[in-house]
Amino acid sequence: MTLLVPQPEGIPLPTPSEFSETYWEGCARGELRFQRCRDCGAATHTPAVMCAVCTSRSLTWEQSSGLGEVYSWTVVWRPPTADFVVPYAPVIVTMQEGWELLSNLVGVDHTEPQVGMAVEVEFHPVGGGVQLPYVAPRR
Repeated sequence: MTLLVPQPEGIPLPTPSEFSETYWEGCARGELRFQRCRDCGAATHTPAVMCAVCTSRSLTWEQSSGLGEVYSWTVVWRPPTADFVVPYAPVIVTMQEGWELLSNLVGVDHTEPQVGMAVEVEFHPVGGGVQLPYVAPRR
């Protein structure tokens, strides 16, 4: 059994931009945030200046429920740098609000991920005041 665990301190940290700063501030507080278009209602996770659906510039930040289900996954055995612990399981999660989150699955054996698995977000510190959103099976 190889339990999937959060990455330790020392992995490369994100560099917030003017567009993603609100997202990373939320993560530091244990809040998962996404943007929603005020004009068409579309939700997006990738911090943007305009809506990808209707091109409106009327985007607002909302807090996610943190609930979703696995859309796709893989298990990584070769780390990009020696700072990463393997295996880890990157997952694409369809969030309850209708947007996709790319994260890592934790708290299960590396053989257990599956499409449709109900998951919830939990935050783990990785140093420098940064917390990353991971997903774990819904309790």
